[in-house]
Amino acid sequence: MKRLSLLLSLLLLVACLSTQVYAETVYFLVGESEEGKQQVYIGESENCGERISQHNKNKDFWQYALVNISKTKFFTKAHGQYLEYYCIDQAQKAGRYALENGNSGKKTHVSEPVAADLLDNFEDIKVLCSALGYKIFDAMVRPVEKDILYCKGKGAVGKGQYGEDGFTVFKGSTCSIKYTNSCHKYSIAKREKMIEDGILQEKDGFYVLTEDYIFNSPSTAAMVVMAGNANGWITWKYKDGRTLDEVKRQGE
Repeated sequence: MKRLSLLLSLLLLVACLSTQVYAETVYFLVGESEEGKQQVYIGESENCGERISQHNKNKDFWQYALVNISKTKFFTKAHGQYLEYYCIDQAQKAGRYALENGNSGKKTHVSEPVAADLLDNFEDIKVLCSALGYKIFDAMVRPVEKDILYCKGKGAVGKGQYGEDGFTVFKGSTCSIKYTNSCHKYSIAKREKMIEDGILQEKDGFYVLTEDYIFNSPSTAAMVVMAGNANGWITWKYKDGRTLDEVKRQGE
């Protein structure tokens, strides 16, 4: 099912008629999977309007398109490919979004002065994406010990942090294998998808998280750790015993 609203479809039509998108551009298609995982496709094109129209037909995950255009038409094809490659590399290192690219792009050769200019351009892209709410390139910073939240049950121990992006469960957290009898079908499907994708791997009687993973709510994060339904606002606790609810809701 196409997720673009009528308004976004009209904006896409306007963008495709703009002369600006017929220059070399770097663009980002952003959205999220049915499981709530943030996704991005990073591309470059000399005819961005036509390229995005093609993506609208054959890529179903995205809801918004961010387009980087040089007002002076500075970008050549080589510049676009260099930026595309670098953006993909930096997005992979940040690890916040699942990349929908089938490859890592093409690293083209550019002179050192041009490379420096393009890296400056990337910094602008990074800041603007973040300002718009898409932290594609922002590395996740681990909090100090007192700000880490814990979810424990049946021997499993999840560690994470709550932030404006959602709830992040840290790599290395352990999760119960056996589901509770009351576990919802959605919860089971969510975990099975994570197992299929290699995000949860079995080790020593538990599932272990192989990467930092952002959930859209504390309760979904707790469900994955506990293998059953849970109120994450109460289940996630700080080291001193206070619940997430007590600190973030009642404490405000």
